[in-house]
Amino acid sequence: MEELDVSDGFDVHDYRHGLKLLKQDRETMALANRDGFACPACGERFEKLFVSERRENTFGNPASPICLVRTDEQLLLLTH
Repeated sequence: MEELDVSDGFDVHDYRHGLKLLKQDRETMALANRDGFACPACGERFEKLFVSERRENTFGNPASPICLVRTDEQLLLLTH
């Protein structure tokens, strides 16, 4: 299982073959993990990925475990 590489930031275009865009605005995007990529935080397969360039974000009450990964420019929230 290929793990998302965030060592030099995160570029969604590197993984577009396995991620499906669900929603996007100017500073955020939500994606589904179609190819079973592994989470860069825990190494397990994740279901959805939220990428944000915003300084503040509010999230609901996820029904499953989450992982957070911070790059220099983005916050990645991965749900399992």
